[in-house]
Amino acid sequence: MREPAGELTIDELARATGMTVRNIRAHQSRGLLPPPEVRARTGYYGPEHVARLRLIQELQAEGFNLRAIQRLVQAANGGGEQLLAFGRAALTAFADETPETTTLQQLRARLGDPDDRALRRAERLGIIRPLGGDRYEVPSPTLLRAGAELIAMGVPPMRALAVAEQVQRHARAIAESFATLFVEEVARGQVDPQTRTPQEWVELSEALARLHPLATEAVAAGFQQEMRRVVERQLVEVLRG
Repeated sequence: MREPAGELTIDELARATGMTVRNIRAHQSRGLLPPPEVRARTGYYGPEHVARLRLIQELQAEGFNLRAIQRLVQAANGGGEQLLAFGRAALTAFADETPETTTLQQLRARLGDPDDRALRRAERLGIIRPLGGDRYEVPSPTLLRAGAELIAMGVPPMRALAVAEQVQRHARAIAESFATLFVEEVARGQVDPQTRTPQEWVELSEALARLHPLATEAVAAGFQQEMRRVVERQLVEVLRG
């Protein structure tokens, strides 16, 4: 898209960015957009305003809400492209799975024909998401496949869902621990966010990318150790009869 040249009135800025004047004024009142230069009671906007509005639009398209964008923009220190790259890295670093769509009939076939109570609980846990009609989205096909395998082994659907709920609860606690560690010891430990340079944004994105395999390996290793201990204990109980 060709960048508009020179100074723009708010109407011209709206046309250049495909936004409404009302939205531009709302962004300005939130502190997302610097004020224009006012001459003879008319505000004039420049290329930096166009770039900021396009950055906001891209961040919204990536899934950020305006409150999050406001915090990110205030901490970006002018590094718009670096901020956008970091935002994309933050949103996609742990999004490995591609969601699947399925029908109610297919779900019932895979899960041993669960009753409506089990399906409602699966919805509450976010394991399946209704799309309307008899279609559902499965955010994590791996999680659904694991549940289907348990049910095929003879585990009742509600019992399998109870285990899934425990997994989610513990996984959330682990994720929060790693996220807090990254924010407090890596992000804040590098430099003051208010003075972070574009290169430091790049380095922070690289650090976030390294967190993914580290966290995954640490959780897998810890689970393997604990699972072995639990299986050994349960095996003794089984052999004792």
